[in-house]
Amino acid sequence: HVELDADPQHQRYAEDPAEDHAGLPLFQQQNCRRQVGQAVYDQQGKARVNILLDKKGRHGKQATLVTDLNVDDEVLKDLARELKTLCGVGGSARGGEILIQGDRRQQVLEILKNKGFNARII
Repeated sequence: HVELDADPQHQRYAEDPAEDHAGLPLFQQQNCRRQVGQAVYDQQGKARVNILLDKKGRHGKQATLVTDLNVDDEVLKDLARELKTLCGVGGSARGGEILIQGDRRQQVLEILKNKGFNARII
């Protein structure tokens, strides 16, 4: 038998700490999340973020949209992941918008305001 670590062709993929923080200790995961939050705030600045309820084209189901985010796609996905986790629902992040399933406008507003965003519900 050949050990997996001895043969370069069979090595397991090394986790990149910049992309996935699952392999880090808890205190380092939290520090990485704070850095992501700071990156979002640095890119967004004082520009207003709009939160709205959308039902069109969703077969009657409601979705909360977070629009007017001026951030990179990576940072947008990290913020969406955090919002989905805190709200306990699914969603996605595409094209500068975050979609959260269900009517979670008030909850998303509180989360974003706690992070220092200038957010409002339309």
